[in-house]
Amino acid sequence: MDLSRVEDVRTALKLAGIRPNKQLGQHFLVDHDSLIAIMEAAEPAAGDTVLEIGPGLGVMTRPLLAAAGRVIAVETDAVLADLLRRNAPSNLEVVQQDIMRYNLTDLPAGYKVIANIPYYLTSKIFRLLIESPNPPSVMSLLIQKEVAERIVAVPGRLSVLALSVQYYGRPEIVRVVERHKFWPAPEVDSAVLKVTLTGPAFPAEPARLFRLVKAGFGEKRKQLKNALAGGLNCSVDCAAEVLAAAAIPLTARAQELSLGEWELLYRAAVDRELV
Repeated sequence: MDLSRVEDVRTALKLAGIRPNKQLGQHFLVDHDSLIAIMEAAEPAAGDTVLEIGPGLGVMTRPLLAAAGRVIAVETDAVLADLLRRNAPSNLEVVQQDIMRYNLTDLPAGYKVIANIPYYLTSKIFRLLIESPNPPSVMSLLIQKEVAERIVAVPGRLSVLALSVQYYGRPEIVRVVERHKFWPAPEVDSAVLKVTLTGPAFPAEPARLFRLVKAGFGEKRKQLKNALAGGLNCSVDCAAEVLAAAAIPLTARAQELSLGEWELLYRAAVDRELV
């Protein structure tokens, strides 16, 4: 049975007595080349441990087992998890659990993440992985194309999500996967996003840094000095002084700042105990 074919996916689900659950984001990728692209982006090798999130029927799990030393497949659907356990090889561990409750510190340092993740959990999964005390070395994730484009954005189009990911690593879009390559087809196209985790771009306390970032993006249409004043409960004059100390124009907006400028702004805000 070739689970990269729609007909075989339908047959497998029918035999198991289950239907795709759209509330859980169950859209099965039925394009072999796209599956290989997701895998190859993370370059799994014999010495690697790979965390696969939401393996579903195991269409990607099987080739991963041949490429990686060990695969941990975390699947929230109990029926699908039981199917994966049948005749499982020794290097596969199936965990029936919500990924948001999975303890990443149980994994060896330097593990890799390869997954087709539910759209509705994208931001939460990114935060879980990149802010973990045991983050992966690299992630190759199939996510909504529009979100992938937001994550790789450059100054002028940045967002809180883009800054959050770029603060911890280097994101790049590897491949666009059109909606017709899934069954059932979602309403939007997807993209394979590779993120190489390099560690924080500059020294900062994440809670304080992202309080500052969220304040800056709190009112996108306003100039940064006004957004910071409202988000940090300080006067506009005080916010202007912080911008001046960071050598940032008073007319700047949050989406225009580079990571280097956010570092300068963070230091100036910390010096004045605004965050």
